[in-house]
Amino acid sequence: MLKRLHIDNYALIESSEIDFESGFTVITGETGAGKSILLGALGLLMGDKVESKYFKDAEKKCVIEATFDLSNYNLQSFFDENELEYDDETIVRKEIQTSGKARQFVNDSPVSLSVLKSLGDRLIDIHSQHQNLLIKDDEFQLSVVDAVADTKIELEQYAAQYKNWKKLSQELEKLKLQQEQDRENQDYLESQLEKLTSANLVEGEQTELEEEQNVLSNADTIRESLGNAYWNMEDDDSSIASRLKESINSMNKVADMVSGMEELVERSSSLLADIKDISATLSDYIDKVDSDPKRLEFIQQRLDTIYTLERRFKVDSVEELIQTRKDLEKRVARFTSSSEELEDLEKEVEKARKELSKSAKNLSDKRKNNADKIADSIVQNLVEMGMPASKLKVEVSQIDGFSPLGIDEVRFLFSANKDKTLLPISDIASGGEISRVMLSLKNLLSQVSSLPTVILDEIDTGISGEVAGRMGKVMKKMATRMQVISITHLPQIAAQGDNHFMVFKADKGEKIVSSIKLLSQDERVDEIAQMLSGASPTDAARANARELMNK
Repeated sequence: MLKRLHIDNYALIESSEIDFESGFTVITGETGAGKSILLGALGLLMGDKVESKYFKDAEKKCVIEATFDLSNYNLQSFFDENELEYDDETIVRKEIQTSGKARQFVNDSPVSLSVLKSLGDRLIDIHSQHQNLLIKDDEFQLSVVDAVADTKIELEQYAAQYKNWKKLSQELEKLKLQQEQDRENQDYLESQLEKLTSANLVEGEQTELEEEQNVLSNADTIRESLGNAYWNMEDDDSSIASRLKESINSMNKVADMVSGMEELVERSSSLLADIKDISATLSDYIDKVDSDPKRLEFIQQRLDTIYTLERRFKVDSVEELIQTRKDLEKRVARFTSSSEELEDLEKEVEKARKELSKSAKNLSDKRKNNADKIADSIVQNLVEMGMPASKLKVEVSQIDGFSPLGIDEVRFLFSANKDKTLLPISDIASGGEISRVMLSLKNLLSQVSSLPTVILDEIDTGISGEVAGRMGKVMKKMATRMQVISITHLPQIAAQGDNHFMVFKADKGEKIVSSIKLLSQDERVDEIAQMLSGASPTDAARANARELMNK
């Protein structure tokens, strides 16, 4: 439960600290005094979007901190899963810098916004005024049934099977579409494959052919150049080899006369051997270079075939053409195996659909089995709140196909009078009736959940007089199971609080601030008397207030 709320520099609040107790707490105050600021602060603390408009002083950061007593709510596992230090008295804090950047902490450990929201969902249910309209929403009505029926396990199983069935169904549709397109293009694909297959492509051949083409196309020039190089090296009396031999002979004649000459002879002999080796290699090249017009024509035709295929299939190499051929082979092969593949996938889809249908029925049965329980509980509360002739039916009907939430459509059918036909609550219920139905739902949900705290922001809209007193009794009964905090304008509800806070504005020179205080017994009498009379409380109004408080 919420034990303490500390707020610095938020909206109209400079600094405020509120200590809460268990049971039924009411918060009152004039319109615009700042009652809903408390909800806004708690909403920020529990993960609402941060905006700069929240600052009282734009030059200072905003800090909101709440202390919760978790000793009776079995939340240790949540803290373990999120690697947080658990404490029966847990502190949640949010700091919002002037830039708008926010940080959040649980027991002084920084946490992500998603973890904060997840923890908040386990600590507080904040019912704002506009949520009364949720009762008219079909999905909200379904969520109420699921909460009361405790369908969490069934929903998780159904959701997993729904995801699998949806995935397989999409794969099946994709395969059908692909096969249809392939059938339309079968002749074209087969002709393309034939062109690639008949080409008998070999990896690396394009490079080899281009190199050989270059040689054959320039055979005369190559033979002439290489022959000239060979002639200069060895094929003439004036060649490099002949002159080098003469030089070696001359050096040998004086080798024993000149120191170091033997080394020069040895080096020259090595050079002569290199020249002879180069000459031999040149001779081999010359022998290999031959003008072969037929071979050149064959190579050109082969390369033309390759280049044409590369342009057709928009690739740059033989290797890519070979990969394209392999891809086409797979697609063409699918023509013969497609029916078998399609049949196998259809069997998988049908199996998944049957499993999903079974889970959907289990989920639906559990919802239907709890529909009367929900209706009876709500009607019982409505009777207590001054609607003795009200009727309500929770209708669970089956939709066509599957949805992410099952096969059910839930409608709350309602009538405030015995002689009226039950119609969807969204069509006929008035504002006051909606308020009472919503409070009845909150009361029911509080019985099936272990939520520590519920905050009701003017859930009593459209209510007054004796009916308001009855609503107060329902809230007070809820507060025996959980902490209930009600923001109200109605004295009949305020009078039943175990604790009573008043929000008020104070003029501090150049600025207006919002403050909150816990009222003493006498102060409560005055506040409720003023709510009753709408003016400065008289003795009669005070007496009336005391009577309300003692009921």
